[in-house]
Amino acid sequence: MRKLEVEDKEIMQIAIRNEIARSEESRYDHRLHGVLLVSQGLSCRKVGDYLGQNPVTVQRWVKRFNNKGFAGLYEGERCGRPSRIDTLQWSELESDLRKSPQEFGYGQNLWDGKLLSHHLSVCYGVELGTRQSQRIFRQMGFRRRKPRPLIAHADPEAQRVFKKTPPSRSG
Repeated sequence: MRKLEVEDKEIMQIAIRNEIARSEESRYDHRLHGVLLVSQGLSCRKVGDYLGQNPVTVQRWVKRFNNKGFAGLYEGERCGRPSRIDTLQWSELESDLRKSPQEFGYGQNLWDGKLLSHHLSVCYGVELGTRQSQRIFRQMGFRRRKPRPLIAHADPEAQRVFKKTPPSRSG
């Protein structure tokens, strides 16, 4: 039988992980699968690789399962500050980032952390720093793109003056 493959597997892996993270029930099921794989003899490192988790996270799941049973895998208090962006805002922001910044009246062609921070403040009333805004790109699965240098669109007269070699004089 022919081996099946998922089309656009990198993108689909991100989408599947986002779907798992979307609800408490799916995160619980995800932890159950991790503990099941460890119980079948796989190492926490291997399970972490399969599930896209840090091996230490998988170790915590197994320890909680050993201590509290199934109840240990249910979501408890989450570490860290609660997100300032709720799920509705998150999906709207994801839609915004798929558009050009110019569609929102900004002068830039590409999104960056500073512009996203400004956009969050103006459109959503959420104050985040540039660095935290840059993390949002990574969490949403976007890659950083660098703008093209403006020299390609420079003034031809300024380029002529700047050249090291003088123009040839044909007689």
